[in-house]
Amino acid sequence: MYPFIRMTKEMIKHRNAPPLPLLGTHVSQHICWPWDIDMWMELNNGRTLTLYDLARIPLAQRTGLVKVLRDNRWGLTMAGASVRYRARVRAFQRIETHSRAVCWDERFLYLEQAMFDRKGTCCNHILYRSAVTGKGGIIPPSAVLAAMGLKETCPPMPEWVAAWIAADALRPWPPMQDAMQGTPAQDTLA
Repeated sequence: MYPFIRMTKEMIKHRNAPPLPLLGTHVSQHICWPWDIDMWMELNNGRTLTLYDLARIPLAQRTGLVKVLRDNRWGLTMAGASVRYRARVRAFQRIETHSRAVCWDERFLYLEQAMFDRKGTCCNHILYRSAVTGKGGIIPPSAVLAAMGLKETCPPMPEWVAAWIAADALRPWPPMQDAMQGTPAQDTLA
């Protein structure tokens, strides 16, 4: 079940936080509770994404995006993600999450988030492809920025973000069509 109470707590906690610029970093603190862990007694990989959600929505609130979404009856969705896990997060461990927008293109906004333990070790990092949606589909970031009253130009796209976008474009869609048609899949890793 989605942690609505925790999300409400985060929104209330950060409601009076100073506004952030579009590319500003939101920092939040979280605890890995027993209901966040898996059978190996560490933060479940799916729950990691939920904790990132708890940090990303206050980021959107502080940049003014949430107000624009409500005013225009737009939604916010994730259109892709790439996670790198490097250190375990155990039950009752405190973590600090850093969240920020990195850049955008004609359709998507790219966000990055990272969780750090108390020693400053990065436990995991995620790159998201996010989209603002309306009745007609995806709202271009340029229109979203205009609705926010911003005239910012996109910073140069980091090479690692561009490489992820290019690699993801090579991914077949819909997936596993060869397996569904009875043809054995080719091992492309060999």
